[in-house]
Amino acid sequence: MRLPAVLAATVTATAATALLLFSGTGLTPLPWLTWLAPLPVLLLAPRVSAPVASAAAFTAWGVGGLNLWDLQRDRLEVPLPVALLSVVLPALLAVAAVLLFRLLARRGRPVAAAVAVPAVWVSGEYLVSVLGPDGALWSLAYTQADVLPVLQLASLTGVWGVTFALMAVPAAVAVILAPGTAGRARLGVGLTTLALLAAVAGYGTVRLAAPPAGPHRNVALLAAGQHGDWAPVDTPRGTEKLRDTLARLRALPRETDAAVLAEGAFVTTAAHLPRITDPLAALARERRMDIVAGVIVTDAGHNTAVFFPARGGEPRIYRKRHMVPGVEPYEPGGRALVAGDVGVAICKDLDFPGLARENRRIGATVMFVPSWDFGLDAWQHSRIAVTRGVENGFAVVRGAADGNLTVSDPYGRVLAERATGDRAVVTLTAAVPAGGAGTPYTRWGDWFAWSCLAAAVALAGRAVQGRHGRRERGRAPADGPAGRSPGRGTA
Repeated sequence: MRLPAVLAATVTATAATALLLFSGTGLTPLPWLTWLAPLPVLLLAPRVSAPVASAAAFTAWGVGGLNLWDLQRDRLEVPLPVALLSVVLPALLAVAAVLLFRLLARRGRPVAAAVAVPAVWVSGEYLVSVLGPDGALWSLAYTQADVLPVLQLASLTGVWGVTFALMAVPAAVAVILAPGTAGRARLGVGLTTLALLAAVAGYGTVRLAAPPAGPHRNVALLAAGQHGDWAPVDTPRGTEKLRDTLARLRALPRETDAAVLAEGAFVTTAAHLPRITDPLAALARERRMDIVAGVIVTDAGHNTAVFFPARGGEPRIYRKRHMVPGVEPYEPGGRALVAGDVGVAICKDLDFPGLARENRRIGATVMFVPSWDFGLDAWQHSRIAVTRGVENGFAVVRGAADGNLTVSDPYGRVLAERATGDRAVVTLTAAVPAGGAGTPYTRWGDWFAWSCLAAAVALAGRAVQGRHGRRERGRAPADGPAGRSPGRGTA
């Protein structure tokens, strides 16, 4: 292509991918756009030079990633360098995926090129989830959280399989349309991609047809917006909040089996903690109702969820294990809490697939999750928890102070949902299946992510080796007459 044509194609592809990413990912994504987002830049890559393809990929993913800027800078007050890093890292990962795709496609290896993009992207997502402070928070898979047949794939592969499918489809289309791809290869890649989509849809449809296992439990969620309403229990406002919460708990329907309050529902020092625990423990015994309440103990530096059993006995305390970086100055806990078939976690804990899997392996079939959230991320953060439930086959009862009260079953069906945010207490009741559903992902863990890592390394290694071999062959004639080195055949 001539320079004006290259420039026009590059600008068009970059803008299209950036727009699709901005609308198809982030806090309120349009899920069908996510499947299309990488396609324009991937179509461009084999037709332009490597620097141009790199620039297009970096710019598109960088601009597309700005859909989280308001949350990070305005709500979370993330430092500017950290916020920029969260934009730059996905952009660099995109560059790596696009360059490998370009190299393999131009060498006539269409299958490898189609696999390279999702393998590299899943590898990056997985490494960030293991090495970073946010777990799998940034996975593309959550964009499909309301597309239930697709989401069921997470019960087999974790979110990694969903991300793989999202990136594999546009990569396959791009390689089919790439210049120089042989007709037989086009047919093979196309049929394989259709088979992949059919398998995903079929698996999801069959799994969704399974009835919920076991009995149902009647649950209630109660939360009020916490923004600007930080009131220790020994203050008049804190006392009022406790009194109002106790009254609302008593007013719940008699058949309520469990009630979950939000993260940070109560704030106290260790000395005043009995003001909260004593009346809640008495109410749990009186109503024969499990109660989970978020309690922040300021002088101890603990963000806790206290479990008050319906049958009486000492309250059990769970300490949040994963804090929001730069926002929560609390000491993390180190142990899971599972009481019978009920697991307890707090908000960000469920951004980490391994923590959720641990709870399921211990025996949790329902997770009670006091949460907070930041308003803008109400849908996204609730759906991360829903996805953890699909991965491991447990129901999720999640109450967020500045987000959504959400109840979901082991298949990701949202059974009830209601927004919070104002100071007035919002109540939500639902019947949730308590039997759970076993999943391969709980048993096998991140096997699919490791497979993608191995594939990405192998494809990158072969690409580098192939380039090195071509350079060596290109230099051979200069070594001597007829391609022989000067030291050979002259003795």
